[in-house]
Amino acid sequence: MSDTERAAGHSARRPAGTLAGRLHRRPRLQLSLLLSAPLTWLILAYLGSLTALFMSAFWTTDTFTSNVVKVWSLDNFTTILTGGVYQQVALRSVGVALAVTALCVVIAFPVAFYTARIAPRRWRPLLVVAILTPLWASYLVKAYAWRLILAEGGLLEWLLSPFGLDGPGYGLTATVLVLTYLWLPYMILPIHTGLEQIPDSLLDASSDLGARTGRTFRSVVLPMLLPSVAAGSVFTFSLSLGDYIAVQIVGGKTQLIGNLIYSNITLDLPLAAALGTVPVAVIVLYLFAVRRTGALSSL
Repeated sequence: MSDTERAAGHSARRPAGTLAGRLHRRPRLQLSLLLSAPLTWLILAYLGSLTALFMSAFWTTDTFTSNVVKVWSLDNFTTILTGGVYQQVALRSVGVALAVTALCVVIAFPVAFYTARIAPRRWRPLLVVAILTPLWASYLVKAYAWRLILAEGGLLEWLLSPFGLDGPGYGLTATVLVLTYLWLPYMILPIHTGLEQIPDSLLDASSDLGARTGRTFRSVVLPMLLPSVAAGSVFTFSLSLGDYIAVQIVGGKTQLIGNLIYSNITLDLPLAAALGTVPVAVIVLYLFAVRRTGALSSL
């Protein structure tokens, strides 16, 4: 190869090498370029949609044509704050989300403790996969499967009938049960990870100092698992608060905030947007409350 060809090859590779060198010397620039695409998507798609939702909540609807009238007004928020029905539905939705979160914590603790501390190490990855398996199935398939289980004469009633008990049927209890089943993996996995990170030496030290199992759990295990429980509760609480499909399938006549939003989209879009700000505000307040406890500081 001649000297001219070598020089041409070097000059062709120089711009790429120069750019790589500049990025290597400027890690902040490299990080900015790496995050620019996802941050742009977050700002335009997520924050942009929330802004549009909040703005449309101040509009009104023509009562005759049902067309949206872009006139700024607080009537929708006044209707929500003064309407007893909306207040009851909002409180019921928050109560369902809290109940689902509490049930997920109670069920997730023993399951995660077994998968992280008791099960043989070679089986633990398979158990984690088994916990994740329900998430691979369709949401609607799982919800309608529970509809068959909770139906009159269904599997649950058949199992309870020998004890003289009846199934819950369709309603608020069924909604809590189904939502607990749907979002339980989101609570098990963080607690499983938190339990895996607890050193065995701490548990041995607690036992050597004379602490019983209950005292060890309260004084050693539980404080170290609070960040994991907080992380899981964010998922279970927010997903339960905004859900409306499971309520329609197994909720019977139960109404939650998601159902009101869905039913008003075609009838009164500004009112639906104003209702949509309610779960957003509740979730933001919930995140601030969790943050103030300090449970998220070590996540």
